[in-house]
Amino acid sequence: MRARRVGYRSGPHPLGTVSQLPLTGRTIAVPETRELDLFAQMLEQRGAETVRCPLVAILDAPDQTAVLGWLKQLVAGRFDDVVLFTGEGLRRLVAAAERAGLRDEAVAALAKARKVTRGPKPARALRDIGLRSDLAAAQPTTDGLIATLSALDLAGHTVGVQLYGSEPNLKFIHFLRQAGATPAPVAPYVYASHADDAKVAAMIKQLALGEIDVIAFTSMQQLARLRDVAERHQLSERLTMGLGRTRVAAVGPVVAEALRELGVRVDMMPEESYFMKPLVNAIVAAVKD
Repeated sequence: MRARRVGYRSGPHPLGTVSQLPLTGRTIAVPETRELDLFAQMLEQRGAETVRCPLVAILDAPDQTAVLGWLKQLVAGRFDDVVLFTGEGLRRLVAAAERAGLRDEAVAALAKARKVTRGPKPARALRDIGLRSDLAAAQPTTDGLIATLSALDLAGHTVGVQLYGSEPNLKFIHFLRQAGATPAPVAPYVYASHADDAKVAAMIKQLALGEIDVIAFTSMQQLARLRDVAERHQLSERLTMGLGRTRVAAVGPVVAEALRELGVRVDMMPEESYFMKPLVNAIVAAVKD
């Protein structure tokens, strides 16, 4: 995987000419997630070339149009019941609603619907937004949900179904239809694919070759995924070599300490205010030294 070369619009750059930008000539690896797009853009605006890599095992669904459409149905009060398979799914839905400016409306609509949870994690995610599960599955499985819902009259109901990953769960959807309900499934997240793993493996090789100047970590899950992919692709030695020769940035002390405990040297970290912009400033300051 080659680092993406950044293009600039004609006219003066907001931070100066390309040759004057503080990160010109630097290649920086960043996690590739929706929330960190801004982080990469801030680095690119300062002249860096970024290697965006899927360093998380769970990603937002690529079709956010479908997710937003489902949320609009929720806000419009179309769902009599909402079945939540995972806490991760609910958190992703709430985050998508917030990006669309619909968070308050979505939470209010969810409060009005009957909320059915497969297990304790979606119930906990509901509590995080001030709501409670109205009905829990007898067992935290699809069969457990079916057994619990079989006791209810679902005829004529429209049921919003937050799926487990991208698995369509045809068994559960068929049950709802047989019960006279109209299912409305949504898949707000996906698991990293083999193609994503290949991108991570390619970046590990870049690290080992010294082609990356800085790698930035904003959570420990990112390092865990690096180590997991390295082990499965017989690249563990290359990862150790690459992290040893590459400067490492951490977003804050919790991530920094966890990195050090795993034997990874931390070269830069914001002194306070542990967010994206201070992390960018810390990287700029460090590469000047």
